[in-house]
This record gives sequence, structure tokens and C-alpha cells, in this order.
Amino acid sequence: MTEAASDGARVGARTRGVRVARLGWRVRSVALVPVYRLYTRRLRAQVLAATLPAHVAVILDGNRRWASLAGLREPGAGHRQGAEKLDELLGWCSGLGVSELTVWALSSENLAREGDELEALLEILAGKLAALSERRGGPAPRIRVFGRVETLPSRLAETARRVQAQTAGNVGLCLNVALGYSGRDELVDATRALIRSLAASQIPADEMADHVDAEAIARHLYTAEHSDPELIIRTSGEMRLSGFLPWQSSHSEFYFTDVYWPAFRELDFLRAIRTFQQRKRRFGR
Repeated sequence: MTEAASDGARVGARTRGVRVARLGWRVRSVALVPVYRLYTRRLRAQVLAATLPAHVAVILDGNRRWASLAGLREPGAGHRQGAEKLDELLGWCSGLGVSELTVWALSSENLAREGDELEALLEILAGKLAALSERRGGPAPRIRVFGRVETLPSRLAETARRVQAQTAGNVGLCLNVALGYSGRDELVDATRALIRSLAASQIPADEMADHVDAEAIARHLYTAEHSDPELIIRTSGEMRLSGFLPWQSSHSEFYFTDVYWPAFRELDFLRAIRTFQQRKRRFGR
């Protein structure tokens, strides 16, 4: 056998080995489906028997890394899969009786991404918002978008405003979508809004400081009149909030998971809820 033929045989054997390994993994995965279903059903029953968070927030992270591992090269492939996953999350929350869900879908830093990926991401977000406003099956969600919406590309900003108006009277859970959001921007904008309101009330400049307290600032946050999240979940293994809801998260419980957002399962969600239920919340006392 020539050296080239020998090398070719080794490569062929290695390729066949990879294929066999993948086939074995798929067979094991299929075989485990009933086990996962049974475990998920039992865990769901346990979670429903304990105190549930009324408001859950999720940082939807890991879309690009999931796509890379899956061998998907199309710009936005991971974001598209992540957008579809949101329907499942809404179903899980509704099934448990969670009344408010906040998701961080686009940070202000994301707007600096490269052309093709950003264009695909913006198109996916606009399409998903529109689809959620027409969602069927169970009570339709009431959608609210917050962040610096006015700085978003026109199509996405217009879709956000239209969807909010269309769903304002819905009786389903409240879905808050953070777009073009930065926690620092929110605090800056709240401070500016508070100062403007004091000036409009003709409060003298030397007396304005006396009117600034936690309640006054909270009234001018993007999330004014909404509850603070009791549980914040971040996918993808990153163990930080990256500026997400810095004011509102002061008494939130955090749950970090290595699972990338597009691969997030109901089982992972239930584990996060169970962990929340196992913690003793003292609120600083």
C-alpha cells in the first residue's frame, strides 16, 4: 500500500469512527428521552407544590456559541433558534403561574456588532416581537419593551411600539423585553427624568436634592410600576449580570447555568425554580 493510500485509509477510519460515535450518542439520547420526561414531570410537580416566584428574568445568552458548536455558519442562526426557544419559556412560565417574565434580548453593546450578524439579529427580533403579539394558544401575553428604544433601527423601534399598543389589553402574563438596554443608561435616564420633573414642578435648584430618594428614582426607571424580579437566570455559563437591572436586582436571587440559551430545556428552568425555592430570602435583614 502506498503512503498516500495508507494516509487515506487512516483518515477514512477516523471519519467512520466519528460517525459511529455520533450515532451512538444519538441512540443514547433517544433512549434517555423517556427518563428525562419522567424526571421533568416529577420535578414540575415538586416545584408547583412550593412557593413560586411571581417575576422571573432571564438573560438569553449563548446563541452564537451554540450555533458554532452545532456547525451553523449562517449569520443569526443561533439567534433564530434562541428566538424560537422564547415560545417554550412563555409556556413554562404560564404553566407554573409565573405572572411576569423579563428577558434581555438586545444590549446597547450588541448594536456595535458586525453588519451581517447585526442585520440578521435585528430582523429576527422584529419578526419575533410581531409573532408574539399574535401568539395563539392560551392567554396572549401583554408585551412591554424597555431600553433606549428611540436609538434602535427604525423597523425594530416601530415594531416595538406597535406590539406594545396591540397587546396592552391582553390578559396573559406580562412579558418585558429589554432592547437596546444598559443598566447604566437606565440609571442615567432615570436621573435626568427626575431632574426634569422637579424643574417642571418649579422646585428651586438648591432644594432639588431634598426631593431625591429611592422611591423618586424608582418612579423614573424603565420598569416603573412593575415588580422587581425575584429570580434572575443567566444561561451560557457566564457568572455576572453584565449591567442587567442593577437597581431592580438588589434583592433578586441569581441562578447561573452552563447551558446555552438555544439548548435550554424545561428541566433546566425547573431546576432554577427549585434552587430559588430552596433559598432562604432575608432581604438584607
